[in-house]
Amino acid sequence: MKFRLMPLYRLGGLGAAASMVAICGLITIQVLFRLLDALLVLFGSARLGLEITGVSELASFLLVGATFLGMAYTFSHHAHIRMSLVIQRLPAAVRAFTELFCLAVASALNALLCVSLWQLMHESLEFDDVSSGLLAVPLWIPQLALLVGMALMSLALAEALIHTARQALTAPRRFEAPDEEPSHD
Repeated sequence: MKFRLMPLYRLGGLGAAASMVAICGLITIQVLFRLLDALLVLFGSARLGLEITGVSELASFLLVGATFLGMAYTFSHHAHIRMSLVIQRLPAAVRAFTELFCLAVASALNALLCVSLWQLMHESLEFDDVSSGLLAVPLWIPQLALLVGMALMSLALAEALIHTARQALTAPRRFEAPDEEPSHD
């Protein structure tokens, strides 16, 4: 199956990759600062005490972006873990409607989650919620990354649902699951 909105999913994947690089960068800098302090103490000098305030909090917010922004990209490349041991043994027509049912349930749950995330972000903006750690990060920022990631996932699920419905309703006996088809990138 070729996803028509793949450029959007790639942007989400790029955001997830940037989040992971930022996490690595922050942690690397923090480790280097500690190493510098250790070397200074080893050679009889005073510590500089350099550190990035709230690095663990920033890393946790970036982890939200790394996780959720990459979901649609991962789904469109059939890299999500699927419980297909039973489904792949079913006859093609039954498998088509089983896939259709699973995608419909996933789409409905994902849409419900998007609505809830929108409401949560709206409340955070309305009440000026900030994180309770060392840094006062407005909570709508990581919530926005979460919402964008889940909205992209909703689009990917909708695309897969429409494709599967077409196949299930027109030629169920020739049905191939999306992960059985070659990827056309």
